[in-house]
Amino acid sequence: MATPHHILQQYWQHSSFRGEQEAIITAVLAQKDCLALLPTGGGKSICFQVPTILMDGLCLVISPLIALMKDQVENLKKRGIQALAIHSGMNFYEVKETLEKAASREYKFLYVSPERLETNLFKDFVHAMQICLIAVDEAHCISQWGYDFRPSYLNIHKLREAIDKVPIIALTASATPTVQKDIICKLQLTNAQIFKQSFNRPNLSYAVFNVDSKINKIVTILTNVPGSSIVYCRNRSQTKLVANLLSLQNISADYYHAGLSNNERNEKQQLWISNKTRVMVCTNAFGMGIDKPDVRTVIHYDTPDCLENYYQEAGRAGRDGKKSYAVLLYDNKDIKRLDASSDSRFPIMDNIKLVYQALADFLHIPVGAGEGMYYNFDLISFARNFQLNIIMVMAVLKALEQEGYISFNESVFLPSKVQFVAPKDILNDIEKSHPKLDPVVKCLLRSYSGILDNQISISEKQIAKLIHFSETDVRDTLEQLQAFGIIQYIPQKESPQLHYFTNRAPAQYLVFNQVAYQQRKQIYQQRVDMMLQYLQLTKQCRSEYISKYFGDGAAQACGICDICLANKSNTLSTRTFMNIQQQIMQILDTNKKIDITVLLTQLHQINKDHIWQVLSFLQDQKIININTQSIIQTIKQPYQ
Repeated sequence: MATPHHILQQYWQHSSFRGEQEAIITAVLAQKDCLALLPTGGGKSICFQVPTILMDGLCLVISPLIALMKDQVENLKKRGIQALAIHSGMNFYEVKETLEKAASREYKFLYVSPERLETNLFKDFVHAMQICLIAVDEAHCISQWGYDFRPSYLNIHKLREAIDKVPIIALTASATPTVQKDIICKLQLTNAQIFKQSFNRPNLSYAVFNVDSKINKIVTILTNVPGSSIVYCRNRSQTKLVANLLSLQNISADYYHAGLSNNERNEKQQLWISNKTRVMVCTNAFGMGIDKPDVRTVIHYDTPDCLENYYQEAGRAGRDGKKSYAVLLYDNKDIKRLDASSDSRFPIMDNIKLVYQALADFLHIPVGAGEGMYYNFDLISFARNFQLNIIMVMAVLKALEQEGYISFNESVFLPSKVQFVAPKDILNDIEKSHPKLDPVVKCLLRSYSGILDNQISISEKQIAKLIHFSETDVRDTLEQLQAFGIIQYIPQKESPQLHYFTNRAPAQYLVFNQVAYQQRKQIYQQRVDMMLQYLQLTKQCRSEYISKYFGDGAAQACGICDICLANKSNTLSTRTFMNIQQQIMQILDTNKKIDITVLLTQLHQINKDHIWQVLSFLQDQKIININTQSIIQTIKQPYQ
């Protein structure tokens, strides 16, 4: 009889499980509801994939990330495991065909977005599928108190009404104690088994630097720490700029963001994975689902607005267990931006209505139309045409998404679609009338069932291989066939897409839950405050701070972050401390006010870090005061 270890060895070639994986799999096999909190790189997918292979039936995997769905399906297929995915861009016929396959009992995994669960077509098939397990990935999205709330997750619990006695496993890499409770409540987990893997990464050294020149600091870090690196930036233009500046320093670097074509992204990603490019400078569109264990440094050029994002991105370093570094750079502009971010992130209702109306005008959507439709959306052109602040527009799009009106996806790949529209007698004459077009026509008819009656997703690359054409020739032929009225051809889309969940309403009647909206704003501000505290830590270990933020009360100092290292190097004996304090107070007895630089010059024979340690203590004890001009003034004598 097969065991979890046999399955792990057979399909993944691993000899043992990591962390909490085995305990989670045992609970799933015992039909228990589970909440699994595993840090980035903790092997979450193994926790539902292994038990599903041992169970009779199909695992329904709910995920909001299209790219991750596709990657996991491809990885499962490579291992000889049958898997399917339903994602945006598939038409009714393709979705129906996929659901029919899922109901055939020949497949083990079906990946869907949470929005798909509410469609009538899915509801028609759900009883026909022998579902043995429901896996909810990125489960923090169910909580409106979380950092990435998606209202479509709130309907997942309805599956319980349709599928009786099927266990649910909820998985996330980052959820605070409040969000953990919300996940259990909203998914209606019964006697949930909660598994938490330590958030401490013993091989990962965190550091924060307040710098005048971020690029100079990055060059210094990359010079001192060899190996693969990721540099995260806040916007697209910065990724290209920073990559170019690193290249000028003879550091192999490239840039990546959601605005690049699918082929460009894949090519850049592959060069980095194979170590032909050393540094990937990117937005947070990069990294999800990428398994590269030997990343030595993750550097943040800009400060994220919450520890959840920071921890997940920083955690892409050192997955091979070797010493690695997570470095966050900031300056005063970052502090000001974060301080003001809650107002910009949560626009007032008048601005929300303004943008909502402008979207309808830009996309030519009349009142009462748009539900279920995808629209090409050029964010920059939109903001320019309506003279709107692009940051405000992005914030409104997020607000509309969280209220369930739309979704905005910057990195969508919708494959080309073809449907034959000419009568069959004309198709039969193609070989004689247009012999150059005939190979493509025959390939379409042979390779894509249902193409005579439905729009079917096709691959120009695959057709080119089959008939020994170039991809360019295939596309040209498809365009000619459309011009002749033989097919309807919709080329692939890689531009950002707006998806309307509901018909467009008059802007003045737009309904918003203002109470929940303001509560989300308040909690967002709390997350920002915690991020700002992280930047300005002076005594507490950074790893310990992060772990306790996620509810790990047993966390201890890591010993390798910048603060732990500083504490080690600055540890003074009582005798040395008293000696330095005495010398400082003697100088201040003579000079009631003194510039710090003058004091340091007079004490040049003493380690500067030790002097600063004593000065910090004296200021904390209100014995001295150091003002913004770095002037020291005595307030009282020690122990007076």
